[in-house]
Amino acid sequence: MIQFLIAAPRSGSGKTTVTCAVLTALQRRGTDPCAFKCGPDYIDPMFHRSALGVESHNLDLYLSAPDTVRMLYARYAAGHGAAVCEGAMGFYDGQGLTTRASAWELADTLTLPVLLVVQPKGASITLAAELRGLLQFRTPSHIVGILLNDCSETLYKTLRPMLEAETGLPVVGYLPHLPGCAIESRHLGLKTAGEVADLQQKLGKLADALVLNWAQLAVLTDRPAPAVPPLAAPYAPAVRIAVARDEAFCFAYTETLDALRDAGAELMFFSPLRDVSLPENIGGLYLPGGYPELYARQLSENCALRAAIRDAMQEGLPTAAECGGFLYLGQSLEGTDGKVYPMADVLPGSGHNAGRLVRFGYAAMTAKADSMLFRAGETLSIHEFHHWDSSENGTDFSVCKTEKRQWECGFANAHLYAGFPHLYWAGTALPRRFVQAAQHFLKHKG
Repeated sequence: MIQFLIAAPRSGSGKTTVTCAVLTALQRRGTDPCAFKCGPDYIDPMFHRSALGVESHNLDLYLSAPDTVRMLYARYAAGHGAAVCEGAMGFYDGQGLTTRASAWELADTLTLPVLLVVQPKGASITLAAELRGLLQFRTPSHIVGILLNDCSETLYKTLRPMLEAETGLPVVGYLPHLPGCAIESRHLGLKTAGEVADLQQKLGKLADALVLNWAQLAVLTDRPAPAVPPLAAPYAPAVRIAVARDEAFCFAYTETLDALRDAGAELMFFSPLRDVSLPENIGGLYLPGGYPELYARQLSENCALRAAIRDAMQEGLPTAAECGGFLYLGQSLEGTDGKVYPMADVLPGSGHNAGRLVRFGYAAMTAKADSMLFRAGETLSIHEFHHWDSSENGTDFSVCKTEKRQWECGFANAHLYAGFPHLYWAGTALPRRFVQAAQHFLKHKG
């Protein structure tokens, strides 16, 4: 089975572009590939799904234990002919100034060969020096080959023999400069796949232009398929849980949704932008993150849905709301147009544009008391990534990023979790607790 991780010396090297080109080309070759993303990023997997038409999955060694990551990789790679994992940031860059949760640590945990994406701009033999440093920084480095990005055919033919001689690594191919295939960005990174005009055409052009020695790549990256560990039998669907899913609420980990299904949830997707009522006969509500600030006016105008959510939560409907979902439950939200719009008004506080990244990155969150999802003293690894803040962030959890960077956040009780932190539910007790709370609610409703 072809298995490898695509990494780069630094961010901005074109990992997502190259990964999508490779996935599209593998799909054309009939290898039935699957995709993974190193780290907590929601957006890159959306591009993988657009390229493949199948799900892409996050693998994060800060949010999950190594055994959980191995299990998830084996589970989702099963039955495919190729598995391609996209790295994050620079190859060795992890939490803080360490290699923890880096692309290298993921490759090391899964023993994946690494294809290094290099942009040969403004350097020639210095590239070889940099690559040799990357090879020697950790042992094993797992790097097996180089792919030149944003590189002309002439430059590729010039650099390839020198790089191979100086580094001992094969240069397996290149992707030429394609300005018409650029993917636009905004405040949380790349635009989502659904917002990029002519995405399929762009991906097709990338795959057409990709020059790759497929026979050589297969030799370098062929590994036995990962053994699928015995999984606990999933619970039969026992309760319906409504899950917000549309342009405003698009940041939900597939692994979280599958963990909820495994715990006995039947997921009922709905749109806070367009639906005027919640799905029928639900025992729980999940509001994931996304871009509510981009759609604040439309969300506000859907008065019927806002009222339905407010009434249901006041009746005790078990609810989990992360980041954008948390902002939606507040009193009001400033849109990207600078205007302030009323929201669900379940929680105190108003959402506003902070003009910068707020509390960005990994941290550890500890519950102060028992609640629907947590037990007092439990600590969970979390991630935050947002430019909007709230005037009332809650105080039911303590969060530690570093010894000098700590704060309080979140609202929690017997039927609620709401806060800015994104939670990664797979491999935790949270899915089963949420399903049990939903079952209890329906049993005692009315």
